[in-house]
Amino acid sequence: MKRRDFTKLLASGAALSAVRLFGDGVAYAQGSNGGLTAIIQPEPPLLNLALNQQTPTGVVGGKMYESLLTYDFELNPQPQLAKSWTVSEDGLTYTFTLQDDVKWHDGAPFSAADVVFSCDVFLREVHPRARTTFERCESIEAPDPQTVVFTLKSPFAPFLLAFESSSAPIVPAHIYEGTDFRNNPANDTPIGTGPFKFVEWVRGSHIHLTANEVYYMSGQPGLSEIYYQIIPDAASRSVAMETGQAQVAQWGDIETFDVQRLAAMPELELTTKGYEFFSPVMWYDINLRREPFNDVRFRKAMMHLIDRDFVVDRIMFGLARPAIGPIASTTKFHDPNVTTYPYDVDAAIALLDDMGLTPDANGIRTTINFLVSPYGEVWTRTAEYFRQTMQSAGIEVNLVSTDVAGWGTSVGNWDYDVTTNMLYQFGDPALGVARTYISSNIRKGVLFSNTEGYENPKVDDLFARAAISTSEDERQQLYSEVQKILTDEVPVLWLTEQHYPTLYASGLQNLITGATGVNGNFGEARWG
Repeated sequence: MKRRDFTKLLASGAALSAVRLFGDGVAYAQGSNGGLTAIIQPEPPLLNLALNQQTPTGVVGGKMYESLLTYDFELNPQPQLAKSWTVSEDGLTYTFTLQDDVKWHDGAPFSAADVVFSCDVFLREVHPRARTTFERCESIEAPDPQTVVFTLKSPFAPFLLAFESSSAPIVPAHIYEGTDFRNNPANDTPIGTGPFKFVEWVRGSHIHLTANEVYYMSGQPGLSEIYYQIIPDAASRSVAMETGQAQVAQWGDIETFDVQRLAAMPELELTTKGYEFFSPVMWYDINLRREPFNDVRFRKAMMHLIDRDFVVDRIMFGLARPAIGPIASTTKFHDPNVTTYPYDVDAAIALLDDMGLTPDANGIRTTINFLVSPYGEVWTRTAEYFRQTMQSAGIEVNLVSTDVAGWGTSVGNWDYDVTTNMLYQFGDPALGVARTYISSNIRKGVLFSNTEGYENPKVDDLFARAAISTSEDERQQLYSEVQKILTDEVPVLWLTEQHYPTLYASGLQNLITGATGVNGNFGEARWG
């Protein structure tokens, strides 16, 4: 299809019928009833959202797996697998009434027993965030097939925010009960309740999903199929969007310096909405178990060597803002009155001198290894920037490359010095922030936990008290105190609050409908 024809097609509101050429050289025709090709990069390590919560898994898995709730742009809970819910006056009992006539993708009926199994058994074993959330429950019960009752041991203010699809994905009990969850063969052929079903995954080429013809939401899905095309090269991803080979690019798919150029094209639209629930904060993750990172003076010196404004302007091209601490400015209970570390090479050198880390004959004080996050060019450049800026104070940095699976294994098993990481806030510090800093979440082998090994009983206590408080004022006081302690002790090197772009074809409607954006299920998306 010629580009002018593609533009005309979108302008007329017709459905796409273009041929898509994938990396393996095989052409796939997009159905005339409205298919979609989206970019996914890097390739997910697996597609089971319960077993892996890395960004690519969330994007693709979110079309197949669902949870009880989803969220609008203001983070208000909306129905998904639950059609309604009530909360007791004491804040301890949450009762969910489930949707009618829901089926798993293999045709088996969905029921409350699946929710109980998922939340009380499966997720407690394999999911770092869900484990923490559902351990707060005294019981999780199904009084009938359409009702689930969660009874908490004590109030937990953000409990209704804990049911996003990657936070508490519901899995089929009839497939997993009594099995080795991590090695179940069904992990390679995901079975969910979402508007799209798994068809095939050709490694290095594409992931193909098709419409769930018995989806429980009337009139959904509006698309006949989705192809997620794996395109490792950044320039090729831009070309795919320019030519119409792909119609959706999200997260970091497009180089930050190229976003505005593509957004100016009449056949493409740009939005930064749909990331509110995640409010991702990027930082340099450091292994506090190793020298010299176990010395707070070294961590403060590194903070002084990072020019966050430069990173925002020259690496993120304005699609971010400087991060000053653990709670994003877009998340409740953020406090700007914390200890900050302006870019100051002299201050960094003074701290290193105070440690006794003096330069050798080549001007090198110490050498450290940096595990490069394999999520694209922006991540590579943040690693290269780290190496460059650390050199100004005599810290030599060796960059170490790996793939997505290798990176996750190394970080989860504490086998690194420094890396770049980015965690979501999930609407409340009790859900997305505390997990990085509380000592009870130091869990070897579990990614996105307290991998750096930070321990402070006072911080543990503040996070614990803030999670169960029912007073917004008290929670703010507790979170303000914990932010001050953490920015004094610098367990990680906060870098930026990311404002990710989504680029999509202008004829595509209802793509971004809530705070989880492209990680949502795309049930309402359709060609107009």
